[in-house]
Amino acid sequence: MTPGARVAAAIQILDLILAGQQAEPALIAWARASRFAGSGDRAAVRDLVFQALRRRDSLAALGGALSGRGLMLGLLRAEGADPDTIFSGTGHAPPPLTEVERTAGAQIAQAEALPDLPDWLWPLWQASLGTRALPLAHAMRDRAPLWLRVNPRRATPAQAIAALTDAGIDAIPDRHLPTALRVSSGERRVHGSEPYRAGWVELQDLSPQIACSLLAPRPGQRVLDYCAGGGGKSLALLAATDLSVTAHDAAPARMSDLPERAARAGVSVTLSPPAPLGQNYHLVIADVPCSGSGTWRRTPDAKWRLTPERLAELCALQAEILDDCADLVGPGGRIAYMTCSLLDAENGDQIDGVVARNQRFTEIERRLLTPGDASDGFFVSILTHSAGLA
Repeated sequence: MTPGARVAAAIQILDLILAGQQAEPALIAWARASRFAGSGDRAAVRDLVFQALRRRDSLAALGGALSGRGLMLGLLRAEGADPDTIFSGTGHAPPPLTEVERTAGAQIAQAEALPDLPDWLWPLWQASLGTRALPLAHAMRDRAPLWLRVNPRRATPAQAIAALTDAGIDAIPDRHLPTALRVSSGERRVHGSEPYRAGWVELQDLSPQIACSLLAPRPGQRVLDYCAGGGGKSLALLAATDLSVTAHDAAPARMSDLPERAARAGVSVTLSPPAPLGQNYHLVIADVPCSGSGTWRRTPDAKWRLTPERLAELCALQAEILDDCADLVGPGGRIAYMTCSLLDAENGDQIDGVVARNQRFTEIERRLLTPGDASDGFFVSILTHSAGLA
């Protein structure tokens, strides 16, 4: 596909997304209907769509319209490219620009000042992040890096880096957490690489890796991963320490790949049905459903689909989960509450609420990670049961 044909495809997909479709299904449907598009074309079109969604409002301002054409025109202007080389009307390229399109659009400085967040959310974002609000909103415009977690049961960081290099993947260790590797090139080779297939490395963002490193459960302790999903945190803890880990999720199908991943990593996880779960766990991890506002670089259409009503529903569910977890922790045990959100309503406000409702718990650590100091936006709070160990 020519650059113009790729932009035309992105315009078509963006118009569907702006009309209400989710990004992933729209991209998949286009790829299935476009057998002529090679893997490089599909990746390039995907990148164009995601770039446009990360910067939707500012690009629409530059392009003069909130439409697929407007977003692509705005992206070309933002990059300093000549739009006429793409909007040529030749072959499968988009039709030439109209005179209205040529004169419409804000100045770059005006567009760049926009936060690229929903209008209703911006006050909540500002209240949560203060002076960091605009820089962090703008950080969500950039593509997120890919991080790997080294499994020390299989390899050292140096061995993993060497094996990845042999597979055509360059990775750099985090300066504070050596088992966290940032992939600097060869991202799309990871899944097929020998280090990944052999369980030497797992995909996991830096921020949850940091959060897991704060927990440090003692060998032999009973751990419940209450909202386990794919089980990344269970695997991270088991990679470091011999534990009895039970993974639970309200939708058990989300854990379907966990046994295979655990076997690849050389560890064992017990999958729990929805109920009963038992009690007296030493550690309960609650990585709760949330807005995902800290991960909007990866899922940029999600920020435009979030509504005040949905945020309120999520906050109510988070409080319910916290209260459930409070009944599962034994004396002297801990709850690790986590979100991939930057909003106070889902983070500190939830902790303040559960401590007020369950006064036998005390918060002993709270940390908010942002793209400025880690990777994804991520919140972790550790609560301890005030009673001594039984």
